[in-house]
This record gives sequence, structure tokens and C-alpha cells, in this order.
Amino acid sequence: MNALPQPRRLRVAIIGGGFSGAAVAWHLAQLPWFERLSISVIEPRPALGGGLAYSSAEPAHRVNVPAIRMSMAPDDPQHFARWLTGSGELERDTDAIWKNGDAYPRRRVFGRYVAEHLAPWLGSGVVRHVRGLATRVSRDADGAGWSVHTSGGPVAADIVVLAATHLPPGIPDALASLAEAPGFVADPYAASALAHIGQEASVLIVGSGLSSADMVAELDRRGHRGRILALSRRGLRSRGHPDVRGEPFGDFASSPAATALGLLKTIRATLAAARAANVNWQSVFDQLRLQGPVLWAALAPRERARLVRQLRVFWDVHRFRIAPQVAAVLDRRQAAGTYETVAARLVASNHEGDGPAVSFQRRGQTGIETVRFDAVINTTGPAHGQALRLNPALRSLAEAGLIRADAYGLGIETSLDSRAIGRDDRAIATLFVAGPLARGRFGELMGLPEVARHAQAVATEIARLLDTVPSAETIGVDADSVAAAH
Repeated sequence: MNALPQPRRLRVAIIGGGFSGAAVAWHLAQLPWFERLSISVIEPRPALGGGLAYSSAEPAHRVNVPAIRMSMAPDDPQHFARWLTGSGELERDTDAIWKNGDAYPRRRVFGRYVAEHLAPWLGSGVVRHVRGLATRVSRDADGAGWSVHTSGGPVAADIVVLAATHLPPGIPDALASLAEAPGFVADPYAASALAHIGQEASVLIVGSGLSSADMVAELDRRGHRGRILALSRRGLRSRGHPDVRGEPFGDFASSPAATALGLLKTIRATLAAARAANVNWQSVFDQLRLQGPVLWAALAPRERARLVRQLRVFWDVHRFRIAPQVAAVLDRRQAAGTYETVAARLVASNHEGDGPAVSFQRRGQTGIETVRFDAVINTTGPAHGQALRLNPALRSLAEAGLIRADAYGLGIETSLDSRAIGRDDRAIATLFVAGPLARGRFGELMGLPEVARHAQAVATEIARLLDTVPSAETIGVDADSVAAAH
């Protein structure tokens, strides 16, 4: 007597194997019914979990928050800290421990942590790494499934998750003439991107946020002692961490502001109250971060756009802080007169003679300065607003009307349950967006804790679709071996 056919496995294709994609895969693998899943993570890098953020081999690039606040498991905040203690990494990198006892390990260490926790599922076959670049995504003719075309071959799927990694920074129009110049660094995180810069070279860094700070720290570690000028519209440098961490302070969610101006007034009043109570400003921004989704949801679209346009830069420099080891380098270089941050707008550039020349106008001044540098480093931040044009897989979906850009230029328009919204204003049941590209809907999706929680939420939504998969012969899976590996 023939056995009855069992439900076949739900085929999930995750495009992007950085932290967002790896976290979705890991949370799916934690489900009690993981044996009913077949998860393909499409990522050209040799390992999953690192992505742009956590693949850097540069020793000076460190995580930006204490290890105790980083975790793949939102319900277990100590997950990474426990792994780090037993990994041996702190013994090999004594500079990781700051004077207050907090650990800020090298970024590649966190990438290793993610990869190691995903490894058992890769070994068991529940998760598979398709090493290649997703070039096109198309819907099957019957509308029931998907085909993801990759440089490593096609991947068939019932569900697609868009978890594309951060894009390289876009090149400002004023620097377009330097795009092919030998002294121009378009992608600061490319392998050996700064290797050609001499120790006495004069360097212009376009941008003054986290990536800019990374480049100063890396140049310093490489022995650079020349002049560094960091240029940005506001001239705001990323802030650091307090010597003593406090609890989140304030209440923004009980009666959330309905306008960007109202939110700004509430923040200022809360900061004043924090000063009076001898509480550091970081604790106020920690509370803002935790209550961010409620605040974002309370704003009308026009107010959200105003917030992004007028206040985002101030939020970024306070919210995204640099590791104290990196801050110490910037402080030391600034005191020595070899590092300066200026507020200015780029005007033009050219490359003739001895190196790239850049013209800029300082904020509040009418004159235009033209300065020649030995090297120009572009750290303007990931080009999320260009994702649907620059990423071929996303471009194919946009051209088919299956996804669209959000109204704020932050990424992809999604529903409250993280499904992509197409040209017809309808959410697509089997097409999800995970990670920073969904922040137009949720407001705060750049920090690791928020991305981990969002990955868990996406996995939960996918789990609800398990019973909708049509019956067929089960694709072979040894559930006992998976459980043993886990």
C-alpha cells in the first residue's frame, strides 16, 4: 500500500545574505516545523551573515554599539555577548574592551558569530547558500510561484524575501569627473580601498558620519599622519557613547507627536529634563529608538517626509554612534590639527596634474574654495534611494510593477506585515521586504536590534503561509539530522 503524499516543503528564496537575510533564514530555521521549509539564501559573498557591514577585514572597523546590545535573538539580548566571551576573540583583541568594561569587537567578529549560528542549518540542508548575484526575479505564469535568476543558476520559490545588502554610496554629481581618477575611492569598503594612500597624503573625505569615522580610524592604523578634511552639508560628526550607560529616558509614545515640529519640541523638552536629572542625552535617544515605530506611525505622510528632509541628519549623528576606540582616534587627530570637519557643499571637481581638485563653498560663506588633495574618499552612505535602479533583481520587479519605491526615498513600499506593495497599490502575499529597505513603513530599521526583530517578524509571517502550500511529494529531508545539528 502506497503511503499518502506529504505536504512538500515551502520554498523560500532570500535575496541578500548579509545580516538581514541571514537573520530571516535563522529565525525560519528556529520554527518548530522547520522540516517543512527549504530556504535558499542568494548571496555572492563566500559566507553568509557578514554583508557589507560585518565582512570588513580591517582591524580598525569596530561594531558601533556595545556587544551586550547586539543579538540575533531579540528575546535573548545576551546571545552575542555570551558567544563573544567564549569565542577567544577578546583575548586576541584586548583593545576591544573599553575602559568602562563594554566590549566593541571588530566588525568581522560579529559576522563570524552570525555565520556560526547559521552553519548547522547549512550543514543539514534546511538552508542552502546559493553563491551568486540575483539578476532578475519573475513571477511564474500561473502566479503561484517565483523564479529568481542568479549568476549561479535559477532558484524556484514559493516565497521571495528581499533582503538586499546596503548599496555602495552614490557618487555626488560634483565628483562625477573623478569617478575614474586614480586618487578617488568610490567604495571605501572595497578590499584594500585605502592601500594606495601614502602616510603624508592630504585626504578629503566626503561625508562625516559612521563611514567617514571608519576611514579616519583605518588611515590612522595604517600610519597615515597627513591632513584629513571631512566635508558634509552640516559638518556634523557622529557622536560617541557615554562612559556609563543609563536606562532609556523619557516618554514619547504615550501621546505621540502628530507633526515633525511637535516631535522636535518634545525631544528638546525631554533633553532638558534629562540634564536636570543628571541623565545623559544618549539615554533620551535610546528611548526614541525603542519607541520609534510608534512615533513614525503617528505621523502623516507629509510630516514623515518633513522629518526625513529636515531632521534626519541630526537624528543620524546622535542615533548612530561611533565606538569609543574610533572616537578616541578622531579626538586625537583633531587635537593634533590633522583632522577637521567642515560644513560645506560640493561645487565641482577636476583631475589635472598632481591629483584631484575639489571646489566647495563653506556654510554661511559666499566664496568658493578649490583645494587639491592626494586622495578623495566617498562616504556619502548607502544609496538606498537608488536601490530599485541599481540592484538588478529589484529593478526587474519594479519594471514588472511588483514593487515600488516608498514615498520618502528610503527603500521599498511595504505593508504593515512587510509585504511588498505593487504598482496597483495591493500587497503581494508571497513577496516580503526585510531589513533597512522596509524602513519607509516602520521608520527605524537601520540598527541591528531593530533589524533582528524585523527578521523575526518576517519569519513569523512566512510561517503563517505554511498551510497554503499545495500538496506534493516531500523533497527529501532528514529531520532527525537537522535536530541533531541544531
